[in-house]
Amino acid sequence: MHRLWIGFVPYIAASLVHVGALAVGSDAVAAPTKLTLMPLLALAVVWGVRGAGWTRAHTLLVVAVGLSWLGDGAGTFVPWLPTVPMMLLFFGLAHLCYIWLFWQLLAVRRVPLWAAVYGLWWVVLLAVLWPHLGVLAVAVAAYGLVLGGTAVAASRCHPLIVWGGVFFLASDSILAFRLFLPEAMPGWTSPLVMLTYCLGQGLIAAGVLVAVRARRAATATTAVPV
Repeated sequence: MHRLWIGFVPYIAASLVHVGALAVGSDAVAAPTKLTLMPLLALAVVWGVRGAGWTRAHTLLVVAVGLSWLGDGAGTFVPWLPTVPMMLLFFGLAHLCYIWLFWQLLAVRRVPLWAAVYGLWWVVLLAVLWPHLGVLAVAVAAYGLVLGGTAVAASRCHPLIVWGGVFFLASDSILAFRLFLPEAMPGWTSPLVMLTYCLGQGLIAAGVLVAVRARRAATATTAVPV
């Protein structure tokens, strides 16, 4: 199992460099390293799957990571279109993939009662930000639903995925305040957005790899004649 985690070393290193660059205000390093994060995470997934067999769960994970990469680089990849709406679109599609993955393929329990906090989060977030959202109000509300949906679906899965959903939601919540209430957010929240984002995505990817292997092991065990 330890070989699985070797593939995450480049992603972790790039994440630390990127967050560190944000912390010291080095845009020359932060901008290009941001676009390396999701490709390195996808490579970590491929490394983790090698020799074990590719599944539909892995495909959905890589598609979600790829869509997240497009969201990360929306301003670079489609500079002729407004950046924030394109970010919402790409990340919204990524979250739909995550919801499908968690709810349909990796769930191991019912939605726990504590996950109701995500509904409260959505209501409070919109109540605070609504006067500042302008023409993006409906889009942000819809994105909040799929973001919260990812966290709820993650709550049914392996603990790594549960925490991945928590950190991803925290990242986008901080980012929302930075985008729409920038005067209320101190400078240190910029690296915090990416720290929680990298943690969230990394934990989700690791959790999916572990969960798929655990399911295979359980299936193999039950298939052994007694």
